[in-house]
This record gives sequence, structure tokens and C-alpha cells, in this order.
Amino acid sequence: MADKKVEAITSMEEDFAQWYTDVVVKADLTGYTSVKGFMVLKPAGYAIWELIQKQLDERFKATGVENVYLPMLIPEGLLQKEKDHVEGFAPEVAWVTHGGLSELQEKLCVRPTSETLFCDFYQKDITSYRDLPKVYNQWCSVVRWEKETRPFLRSREFLWQEGHTAHATEEEAQERTIQMLNVYADFCEQVLAIPVVKGQKTEKEKFAGAVATYTIEALMHDGKALQSGTSHNFGDGFAKAFGVQYTDKENHLQYVHQTSWGVTTRLIGAIIMVHGDDNGLKLPPRVAPVQVMIVPIQQKKEGVLEKAEELRAKLSEIARVKVDATDKSPGFKFAECEMRGIPLRVEIGPRDIENNQCVVVRRDTGEKITVALDELEQKVSELLETIQKDMLETARAHRDSHTYTAVNWDEFKDTIENRPGFIKAMWCGETECEENIKAETGASTRCMPFEQETLSDVCVCCGKPAKKMVYFGRAY
Repeated sequence: MADKKVEAITSMEEDFAQWYTDVVVKADLTGYTSVKGFMVLKPAGYAIWELIQKQLDERFKATGVENVYLPMLIPEGLLQKEKDHVEGFAPEVAWVTHGGLSELQEKLCVRPTSETLFCDFYQKDITSYRDLPKVYNQWCSVVRWEKETRPFLRSREFLWQEGHTAHATEEEAQERTIQMLNVYADFCEQVLAIPVVKGQKTEKEKFAGAVATYTIEALMHDGKALQSGTSHNFGDGFAKAFGVQYTDKENHLQYVHQTSWGVTTRLIGAIIMVHGDDNGLKLPPRVAPVQVMIVPIQQKKEGVLEKAEELRAKLSEIARVKVDATDKSPGFKFAECEMRGIPLRVEIGPRDIENNQCVVVRRDTGEKITVALDELEQKVSELLETIQKDMLETARAHRDSHTYTAVNWDEFKDTIENRPGFIKAMWCGETECEENIKAETGASTRCMPFEQETLSDVCVCCGKPAKKMVYFGRAY
């Protein structure tokens, strides 16, 4: 029974895309709907998002962020105000044309993002330097009519948070932009156990309407990159388009400087693809809805279920714990725990009770540890911390061993074809060169990392003088 459940997953080495879909389905994270490209977030999937949301929200608020909620519909005229922005989103916009049976005088778009709404709001809400800064965030969903969809990675509606801030000066806006990028990077590493590369997007890859876009890039198990969070400095471009002004201390009218930053349910896709294996999910403890599953063995025997429940009550003070008291076989329960990525499994049966012990199994390594019952709380607490730390180290070792350097074009092409991962290479700064690299190899510029290195003096593609070291990679 247990084997059958695991066999149902395609091996990641055989077909990574199919493995990913199998895990999402078998771990019961999402379901399909009657509208193509829209997904149901099932309890197991939504619970992960709730933990992401809760812990990120705490980090945001520690930096002075306040939550708001703006409407989901944007009048067409409002969307048209910022030329680059509307051009960037036009192909993905869903439109509302009727209210009941009446045709609307002006079409409304279902928000693909809320810059225009926040600008409209700020234009009415900000008048003086005393009103600044505005450091707002909203948790909501957005709709983008993607052509190709995949659960978590790219769906037509997805959950996210979008921060939108307004500042008196360029310096303050830039400081907030980088501050929020650092919040994301720290969260990914400390909570999701995903190491990231921080840097700036190129002109070609930046957000439509931004002065500069900064990103955290993560490497998936198959060697593809995933943009895992972005933070944008808008300068005063949006403010000028929407007339968002304030009176400064000298009584002069000035335009505000704005930022925007967001992460999405795509992070759940990252967790799956960075940590998962052929037995299913592996959840880092800090984001695991169930951190410990107690599996009673021979549970019909007297005292076994009672003991399991007693352990649950004790452990509940330090962790998120459940007892699997279903009538499935122990082997099936073990496989299910593995599939769902539960960090620790505690096995307790009649013989264990007699010996005042239990068996604790780590999901990340499969290690089995015999633990005395009176030491269980301390051991579980220690193990959850160890697993969290070890999962980050394992992911970092994988990323580092799949990060390559290329100093000439032949080396670059050979690496991208034969060794999937990040490629560090020098670039001349020309968009044309960037486009040629993408056309010929499928690799895009992921970011210009903050930590620059000089690998050579010339661009890896055209041989002109190099301006920046860039991380390249094929990406989701």
C-alpha cells in the first residue's frame, strides 16, 4: 500500500515537470477548477500560505508597514495614465464590460497589480510633507491572463502581497526599496530554507514603469532559476503621471517618490522544487502546517491511542502536532507523512510504551532515532531547529555546486546546455547582447548581483568591454 502511493510520483530525474505536478496533486495542495488556469488552494496548500503570510506580515510591521485594502477593479482610464506600465500589462489584463445586464460606460480591469489604484488613492490622501511617508501593503489576489499555467508557478489568479509606499525624497524611496528586498531575502533563507542571490534587474527585465527593479533569485533542483520576490523603485514617474504632490516645509509643491514590492504563492512552488524528492514534499519546519505527526502502531491495542494523544498534548506546547488515528496501515501512513513533507514522524506502539520510548523519524534525511518518552519534548524541539538549519545548508550546497563561471561564448553555450544552473558571466550592458543570448541559448539575465566580481574584461557574448557581472540562467 505504501509503495503504491510513492510509485505514483514520476522520478524527478526522469521528468522534473511531471514530478512537480505529481507532488502538487498527491500532497493534496491544489485542485483544478471549471475555469482554465485558476486553481483551488486546498487546506494543505493554503495552510502553507497562511504561515508565509503570518511570518512575513510580522516582519513587514516591524519596519513600520501598515495594511490596507483597495478595490479589485481599475477603470480603463486610470490604467492608461502611465504609458510604460499599461503597455507592460496589456496582454494579460482581464476586463469587466457589464454590470448586471447593462454595458458599463467605461471598461474595468481586474487588477493585475495595483500601482494605478494606489496612485489615485495617494493623490487624494497626500497634501503635505506631514502626510509622508505612506508605507502601505495589501494582501489580496490578482488576475493575469497567462497563456501557459502551472500550479503555484503561474496561474491566472494568484495570492500575493503588494507593498506601495510614498516618500518625500529619492533617498528615502531607495532605502525602502532595498530594505524590503532584504526582508524578503532574510525570510526566504530563515523561514523557507531557500538561499537567494540579491541584485538588480537589467533595463530590459525591470518592472514596467519602474526606475529600477531589484530581485531575489533562487535556484530550483533542476537547475532553473525562479524569481522569488521583487522590489521596485518608481522614482517620481508615477507621481507625475497621477499628480501625486505634497507641499514641503518651504511651502513648495513637490512630487512624491514611490516604491512597490511583492511576493506571491509562487513561493510554495519554490519550496516544492528546492526541497522535494521522489517521495514528495519536504517542508522546512517553520513553514510546515504539521511539524510532527504521531503514528500509533497497532492502535487497536489497549492504551496505544491514549498514549499517542498524551504525547500530542505534551508536544503541542512546542510544535504543530497531529495524531494519525485513521484506519490506514502504518506503512501507508508513513508514506503519506513523507508525501506531505511533515518534518518529524513519531511512531509509538505497545512495545515502545513498555520500554518508555518512541521512534522519531526525520523527513529530510530519513534518520530514525529512538527517544525516551520523558526526553521527547526536548528532542523534538532540537530536531526541528536542526532540520531547519540543515535544509538551508543542503539547498545552499546544491546552489553553489550548480553555479558556474563562463568567460567566453563557447564556454557559456557549453555550460547552459550541459550543466543546468546559474552562470556568472561578464556583460557589456547592451540590451541587444542580452536579447541575443536569450535567443540563442534560452538563458536570461537573472540579476546584476550586489556582490560584483570581475571575471574578465570583456562581455561573454560580444567581446566589447564589460560593465557588469551578471547571473544568467534558464528560468520558470
